[in-house]
Amino acid sequence: MTLRIPYSEVLLTLQRLFVKNGFAATDAEACALLFAKASLEGVPSHGLERVTVFLDMVKTGLVNPKAKPTLLDQFGSFERWSGNLGPGPLNAQFCMDRAILLSKEFGIGLVAVQQTNHWMRAGNYGWQAAEADVIGICWTNTKPNMPAWGGSEPKLGNNPLVVGIPRKEGHIVLDMAMSQFSYGKMKQYLRDGRQMPYEGGFDSQGKLTKEPKEVISNELALPIGLWKGAGFSLVLDMLAALLSGGNAVHQIGETGSEYGLSQVFLCLDPGKLGFADSIDSVLGNIVEDFLSSETFTGNVIRYPGQNIPEIRAKNLAEGVPVELGVWQGILDRL
Repeated sequence: MTLRIPYSEVLLTLQRLFVKNGFAATDAEACALLFAKASLEGVPSHGLERVTVFLDMVKTGLVNPKAKPTLLDQFGSFERWSGNLGPGPLNAQFCMDRAILLSKEFGIGLVAVQQTNHWMRAGNYGWQAAEADVIGICWTNTKPNMPAWGGSEPKLGNNPLVVGIPRKEGHIVLDMAMSQFSYGKMKQYLRDGRQMPYEGGFDSQGKLTKEPKEVISNELALPIGLWKGAGFSLVLDMLAALLSGGNAVHQIGETGSEYGLSQVFLCLDPGKLGFADSIDSVLGNIVEDFLSSETFTGNVIRYPGQNIPEIRAKNLAEGVPVELGVWQGILDRL
C-alpha cells in the first residue's frame, strides 16, 4: 500500500528523527532535506527507503552524526578532505559546495574526500551543481558488489557517476551506477515481488538472471555495457582512491561493511571558462535533435533529468509517495 505524505510532514518527521539520533539541529534539517528530496523526485530507493538503514549505521557507529569534514591538502583549485566517517549525504553536499566555490574562483574546482559514507541519492549533488549554474561531475566508490568481467565473485563496486549540466530550459542531470540496476532499485523489485525488466546480474551458476534475490544474495550485479562497464568501474575506483588518498573498493570490502568510502567532485564554471553565452543555444540544439528521434511504437525519448520537475511538482501537490511499511518503520524510530 502506497501512502501520500505531505512534503512538509516528511521533512519535520525526519528532522525529529535525526535529532533524536544525535544530529545537531542544523545537520538534521540538511540531512532530512536530502533524504526527502530523493523520494520527492521519484527516487525512493535512495530516499525514505534508506532512512532506517542509515540510522542503523549511526547506531552501530559506522556513521558519526557529529563528525565534520577536515581539510587535508590544498593546491590551487584542488582540495582533499577527510569526511571523518560523518554522514555521507552531508559530506557530499559540503564537498560539492566546495567544488562549486573553487570553480567560481578558478574556472575549475576539484574536491576529493576520503573516509566518508554512502551519499544516498547521487543525483542530489548533480542538481546542486546545476542549480548553482556550474557543470558538476562526481562519483563514489562502494563495497565490492559486481564481478570483474568473466569473474565469479564481487570485486568491483557499482561506483555511481553523476553529471549535472545547467540549462535555462531544464537542467541535464545524469545519475547512473556502473551496474545495470542499483542495489536500491533491485531491493525495490524484490520487495514488490517482481522480476527486473532486463537481466540485472548473475546467479550462483554464473547465468544471467532477472531475479533480484539471486543477484542481491550473490552480490553479482551485471556491469553496464558488460566488459565496458566493468572497466569503467575499475578506473573510477582508481581515480577516487588516488585523488582522495582513501580506500579503494577492495579495502572497503575488507571491513565487512560499506563505510570509509572515497569520492570525487569536479565543477566547471561556464562564466569563468568563456562559454556561458553559448551554453543554452548549444545544449538547446542538442536536446532538440535528440528529442526529435523517431521511436518504436509506445516509446518516449527523454534526456537525463527531464521528468524530475514534473515528478517534483506532482508530489509536492499530492504528497510524497511512500510504502506503508517504510513509513511505519520510520515512525517506529521516533
